[in-house]
Amino acid sequence: MAVVTLGVHIVDVLARPVESIPAGQDTHLVEQIRITAAGAAAGTAVALAKLGVPVASMGAVGDDELGDFLFMIMARHGVDVSGLARKPGEQTAASILPIRPDGGRPSFHSPGANLGLSPADLDPARITAAKVLHLGGMDATFGLYDEEFFAVLRKARAGGTVITMDLLSQMPDLMQGARAFLPYVDYVLPNEEQALMMSGAADAEAAAEALLAEGPKAVIITQGAAGSLVVTPGGTTRVPALDVPVVDTTGCGDAYCAGFAAGLLAGHDPLRAARTGTAVAARVAQGLGSDACLDGVSLRDLDAAIDDHRKGEPDE
Repeated sequence: MAVVTLGVHIVDVLARPVESIPAGQDTHLVEQIRITAAGAAAGTAVALAKLGVPVASMGAVGDDELGDFLFMIMARHGVDVSGLARKPGEQTAASILPIRPDGGRPSFHSPGANLGLSPADLDPARITAAKVLHLGGMDATFGLYDEEFFAVLRKARAGGTVITMDLLSQMPDLMQGARAFLPYVDYVLPNEEQALMMSGAADAEAAAEALLAEGPKAVIITQGAAGSLVVTPGGTTRVPALDVPVVDTTGCGDAYCAGFAAGLLAGHDPLRAARTGTAVAARVAQGLGSDACLDGVSLRDLDAAIDDHRKGEPDE
């Protein structure tokens, strides 16, 4: 496979728009309800598959109906799910997301089988054969904080696999733990809050510099409507977000990572890959769920959108 996504797999149940939680047994009518494959590995895999990139996903799900759904929907979208481990007696991770009218997304979450993912569940040969390995949600996969897994990452990187990493939570203790992976990745893509927690820095640029010093070739910090920062040893560049009507921000980070990985596969440098990630995230933000508005979208379409958006921008 061109890309292997490895890490967190979640079933999302989303409803919009939700202005408040009903009291007692009251019912509020909403416009839309969806159930999707999500999480920093599964959501990224589905987005890549919809962009036409061959992708396999690896992780752990429960031996339950939610796990059956994940297998079915990911395979339907074109993701190779043969590397997903079923955990008997465990629940598949799931979230309930009442989406606010402004696109904000509070959540109710059960981490489920993700917490039990271990090196024994993974096929090292598939990891080292990937052109790009995306680590999704390493802060929530405690079983991979293991020298056995680090050795696989070292071997993959030495063999030419490009390794990217995204995070899942906003919990300071977990952010500090995820720093253990930084020496083994090429590109790390946290959001701003995660980057500040990981680094202890006071602002995004200082956080990126601190994380860069721990091993990656570049740090890409996503900042929502403010765009993203691409920080390499050669300097810092801000990539503006695209101005689109926002319906739901669920999965925008996963979509950004998918676009970034697709850009790297296309031979783009990190800055151009970040622009591709920006364009994919902008598409997803216009619908409900982590795979919204990507049907029928090609990388050529995204490149055209990027070039159109950049007209009038100052030269880099």
